[in-house]
Amino acid sequence: MKLVRENILEIEPYPPGKPIKEVERELGIKEAVKMASNENPLGPSPKALEAMREALNEANLYPDGSAYYLKRALSEHLDVGEENIIFGNGSDEIIRMIAETFLNQGEEAVIAQPAFIIYQIAVKVMKGKCKLVNLRNFTHDLVTMGEAVNESTKLVFIANPNNPTGTMVTREEVGSFMNKIPQGAIVVFDEAYYEYITRDDFPQTINYIRQGRNVITLRTFSKIYGLAGLRIGYGVAREDLIRDMNRVRQPFNTNCLAQVAALTALKDKEHIERSSRLNREGKDFLYRELDRLKVSYIPSEANFILIDLKQGARGASQKLMQEGIIVRPMGMYGLPNFIRVTIGTAQQNEKFIKALVSTCGTA
Repeated sequence: MKLVRENILEIEPYPPGKPIKEVERELGIKEAVKMASNENPLGPSPKALEAMREALNEANLYPDGSAYYLKRALSEHLDVGEENIIFGNGSDEIIRMIAETFLNQGEEAVIAQPAFIIYQIAVKVMKGKCKLVNLRNFTHDLVTMGEAVNESTKLVFIANPNNPTGTMVTREEVGSFMNKIPQGAIVVFDEAYYEYITRDDFPQTINYIRQGRNVITLRTFSKIYGLAGLRIGYGVAREDLIRDMNRVRQPFNTNCLAQVAALTALKDKEHIERSSRLNREGKDFLYRELDRLKVSYIPSEANFILIDLKQGARGASQKLMQEGIIVRPMGMYGLPNFIRVTIGTAQQNEKFIKALVSTCGTA
């Protein structure tokens, strides 16, 4: 008798990026820079750090399972009801909750390829079927994805902006797509990089929820808010969908420090603007330098850039690591010549460009 369920053996575990200290220990280097996991290089809001310090005295107590104060503040921030919000230990936990709640064995999920790999893992755990639709020009092909939806489709995942490409679909494209989606399918918009968006034609998907559509919008405190290490994200949906997801949610899934930090970070508009400005300026610098070096890249709406090295990315990333720069090779996403680079501080971006020239022969 096998101990492991057959469908679990078909799943490739998600390989997280290496921590800075592990790389420094392995390679015997110092002052390594991690530009692999799309974290905010400024870190958390100083006000959030202070709020966590004050909350440490209550670490012996279980957290508020309903995240009452954070939910109330987020409700006001988004102009939705508190009953329309659910929190997760990172938005990837909510992705898992969505699959556990709504996906029956054999039902399909339409997923772009490449996109965030956790979508496929969550579906496979529930013995669902992944219907993969290739990107067009590194962007979700919503026309083909819409054509892929049928009576067996329960879920559609749309990462906007997409990870790992950084591209986005527009309000008009999403509107046309939503007009063709049947009532029996739930569309999940993963908007982890929402706060970095500067374009006016980005779709406001929460409006579909206000209209009563089968839509779940995911966002996170891991990116621009700088709280990736605390693991807290949230989903917005109709009240009945949230109520059903709460049936599978663990009762204390978001810890007390994460709730306190997220509540304070949400209110620190100055830190959000600093982070956004740093990202815009860093992106412009990297674009200019990559253009100067004649290195191809995909223009991004997020806080990272997908770069085509025209050579094996795994070997190139190892060379960059020797120079103290940790980036993400994209082989697992079917992009063997690409690396994904997080936009860092001015100093970090300059260090990356120098390392790129010295290790990859671009000049």
